Amino acid sequence: MFKRLLVSFFATVAMASGSQAPKIPAKRVVLVHGLFQNKWRCFGFLNKDLEKRGVECLIPSLKPADGRDGLPGMAQQLKKAIDDRFGPDEHVVLISFSMGGLISRHYLQELGGAQRCDGFFTISTPHHGTRAAHLLYGKGGRQMEPESPWLGKLAASEDKLGDMPIVSYRTPADLIILPSESSIWDRAENISVPSPLHPLMTFSPTVRRDILRRLETPVAMAQGAL
Repeated sequence: MFKRLLVSFFATVAMASGSQAPKIPAKRVVLVHGLFQNKWRCFGFLNKDLEKRGVECLIPSLKPADGRDGLPGMAQQLKKAIDDRFGPDEHVVLISFSMGGLISRHYLQELGGAQRCDGFFTISTPHHGTRAAHLLYGKGGRQMEPESPWLGKLAASEDKLGDMPIVSYRTPADLIILPSESSIWDRAENISVPSPLHPLMTFSPTVRRDILRRLETPVAMAQGAL
């Protein structure tokens, strides 16, 4: 736990100092919603930010939104939505919120998605589970419990992500990801952001600015060519 906090602290300092990470090409971005959400109830501002910069965005509504049938089935829906929209080979960037980050990881690690993904951002995702999952019913709730067998298998296959750039954002004030340090993922660059509530993280100007500065969008590419 101390190691996770230390990693998160230094990543936050690096972001605050204005350090520049290599730009990630982003013509197509897939935004993956969290628990009890759909395409209309998540990422509104970030979606608009990206579209203004010429990015083609896909926000699939994954069902059932409470995850009762399990996260692997929702990952299959995610794969189908991406393949249907962009074909089987076009590269994408994934930006995922909360439970959506775990769904995205299953897609990337177990369904071959990593081969076409140039960058992966998770926002308040319980990479190590959350005690709040004990209050949920169905398979998804059990899979998101700390130390669940499903999370163990996911951790065991994260090498399939290769050298993909990954960033994980968290807020210490998170009352849904319990403990909030569960969003610290050793595989990722971890950044702590002050936000009073879990659902406000996708609206956070700090998170949105940091994501956008890391992406090489079509508008930025065109301006650079002038």
